[in-house]
Amino acid sequence: MIYVFVFYGFMGLITFCFYGADKSAAKRGKQRVRESTLHLLSLFGGWFGALLGQKLFRHKTKKLRFLVVFWLTVVVNVSVIGYAIYFFQFS
Repeated sequence: MIYVFVFYGFMGLITFCFYGADKSAAKRGKQRVRESTLHLLSLFGGWFGALLGQKLFRHKTKKLRFLVVFWLTVVVNVSVIGYAIYFFQFS
């Protein structure tokens, strides 16, 4: 079980860094990180880092379509983890 927390922590850190890099690129007019990349990172466990990145960098907080997809990745993650905890607890 500890590996799951380590994985989520690692993915969160990576995703947070990607949000920071994207915000920096946006300010400087450089090439940006694709939204699909940010969503994939969130989907594969980095949603907490994405949430922190959105709040701390004030980045990707107004685009409704982006936010809807982001929150769907959170729901998927929480559902999968919840199911896994339930399944492994009772099997």
